[in-house]
Amino acid sequence: MRRLAHHLSGILGARRLTVVLGVLGSFAVVVSLATVLVMMALGFLANRANELDEERTRQTVFGALSSMRSSIVTTVRDYSVWDDAAERVYGTPDMPWLVTNFGLATEGGPLFDTVFLVDEKGGTMLAYRNGVPFDMDAGTFGGAAFETMRREVIEAGLTPGTEIGAFLRTSKGSAVAAISAIRPASDAVKAPQSGMRTLFILRHLTPARISKISDNFLVSGLLLTDTAPATGDAVALNGPDGKPLGYLSWTPEAPGDKSYDQVRPLVLLALAGVIVFFVLLVLTGAIFAVRLKADENSARLQALTDRLSGLRNRTGLYLGLDELNARAVAEARDVLMLYLDLDGFKDVNDFYGHAVGDRLIRGVSAGLSRLVPEDAMLARIGGDEFAIVFLAGADGAETERLTRALLDFFTEPFAIGERVAIVGASIGIAVSHRGAVAGEELLRRADVAMYRAKHAGRGRAMHYETLMDDDRDMRREMEEALRAAVGRGEIDVAYQPIVRARGRDICGVEALARWTRDGQPVSPDVFIPLAEATGIIDALGPLILKRACEAARQWPDLGVSINVSPAQFRNPYFPDQALATIAAAGIDPARITLEITEGYFIQNPGRAKLVMDRLKAGGVRIALDDFGAGFSSIGYLIRFGFDRMKIDRSLTMAGQQSIKGGAMLQATVALAASFDMPVTAEGVETAEQAAFLHLCGCDQLQGYFYGRPMSEKAICDLIAPPAATSQSIAG
Repeated sequence: MRRLAHHLSGILGARRLTVVLGVLGSFAVVVSLATVLVMMALGFLANRANELDEERTRQTVFGALSSMRSSIVTTVRDYSVWDDAAERVYGTPDMPWLVTNFGLATEGGPLFDTVFLVDEKGGTMLAYRNGVPFDMDAGTFGGAAFETMRREVIEAGLTPGTEIGAFLRTSKGSAVAAISAIRPASDAVKAPQSGMRTLFILRHLTPARISKISDNFLVSGLLLTDTAPATGDAVALNGPDGKPLGYLSWTPEAPGDKSYDQVRPLVLLALAGVIVFFVLLVLTGAIFAVRLKADENSARLQALTDRLSGLRNRTGLYLGLDELNARAVAEARDVLMLYLDLDGFKDVNDFYGHAVGDRLIRGVSAGLSRLVPEDAMLARIGGDEFAIVFLAGADGAETERLTRALLDFFTEPFAIGERVAIVGASIGIAVSHRGAVAGEELLRRADVAMYRAKHAGRGRAMHYETLMDDDRDMRREMEEALRAAVGRGEIDVAYQPIVRARGRDICGVEALARWTRDGQPVSPDVFIPLAEATGIIDALGPLILKRACEAARQWPDLGVSINVSPAQFRNPYFPDQALATIAAAGIDPARITLEITEGYFIQNPGRAKLVMDRLKAGGVRIALDDFGAGFSSIGYLIRFGFDRMKIDRSLTMAGQQSIKGGAMLQATVALAASFDMPVTAEGVETAEQAAFLHLCGCDQLQGYFYGRPMSEKAICDLIAPPAATSQSIAG
């Protein structure tokens, strides 16, 4: 029995040992596998850390190069856009002054070490390097890159913001350079439109300067070499032609390898025993839990953040509004929202492209972030729409200050690389008293107020009022009705006669859109702005042009004037569409005069010039409408070369109301005559006005005195030969 018991005990003990050994073996396998996996993970993390550090360093070096180029462009602007410089450079140059202010500025090279002043023929007027005269021609020193930069600056003329910076190679090595035309900073000093002189400055990338960049940007072992290093840790220093001038290389920090070497002994100690295995297991689980929590928080944050601007998105705004409303209730305060919409942002996207538009959004976001109070919430809730929400003070002074600061912020142009964008902002303001208004409703009210501000003239702020909802509903109904009327072709065209000042015989008509809704006429001052704001003008404008051209076939001896909306001018396809419509009607394009107000030319001179040139090349005439009612810039008359000027009714009325008004009218007509530009006077209502305008030099007259806008048939009856031989319609 004892032997049996002992045998049975031995069997059971062996089984326990086997089980224990099996468990221990399993643990050993698990520990080994875990160790291998951990080591692989650490190796991956080390490599990833090295890659991230390399990318960070690369971006830092890119940033350093960009900063150097931006800095020297700013420097050349400071030295060249200067009234004193323009006075002393053009004409007979003041050499002592130029040496003091340009040449000696190279001593020590804090901003630049080499300077050339180049005359209009490309000759070098002044050359200094490191504070002493430098016997070298600018073209020889800067090479082909200099000539290319100088040619671009000369072609740009006196246009602000045309300084050019680039990296190039000189006989002294690689350098960052900038060039600018010498031009005055104010209207007090005049510079020649042609024969410009340019300032060319350089800062060479010496070893000392490269070392300073290395220290400033925390990049170890930064070196400038002619060839790319074998390791590949380098950034190319490209010239204006895109070809590398050299390479900036550095010594990799390899933080991942250092971390890996430090952690590896600790991981190997895990093989010492099962207890360490469990500890590591627990620690690993904890680490993964922390990472998982961090990932969840990061994902949650991304879900509430606008990727382009880095601000809150609409979802993040609503979440923040709920929190602010709760605080407002607890603290008995009001929640205030400012809703911003950028004016002119669509033009930036259309003209420069969406990439520039995105950079503009980021720039606006950065500027708004600096303007809003620290406890305010800033969000981007649409393409070019932003919201600012905060708990308002009792007196409202903070709101007024912030609104004014925001409007002032948008009065300055935005520099986007080498481009300059001008946008404004319309602001709607809504208040949630004691947090009683839900977030979505507060946003809707601010949106309504913003649209009212935009329709009231833009560049302003308006507070929400309950009546705005009724107005918006009425506007929406009118928009739908107008869209339907245009689609069904229910818009009529009326024609107002235009007569020659000499003889008073009819020489043309102006086509005017007319709309009757539910039996009642709607003023063009109401439905035309609505069509422009909603995009309906893209269908309405071509409709009016087509009908006017078809009607013009009945009047072969009359010219036809047609108003063109700025919104049509912004359409890149407008010139081709307009010329195709005229050609389809089978009439001479020279009989068609398109009238455009000066406001669009002021806002978009470059784009307007391209459209005008395309239309004039097709034979169409362009008239500047309503001259005297707005900016009335002589510069735009010179630049755009209009075929005709139409002086505004207000200027016509002023001509007879006062001596000064008459003198101003005469001066305006004389100004047009100096540009060989015929003048049409609008708003003629009396024979005395007609006689006075004729004496002033106007060659065409238009107004109620010669006829109100009338139907196509009425024009036909008007020009039909009467029994008498005269076609005069007024004495």
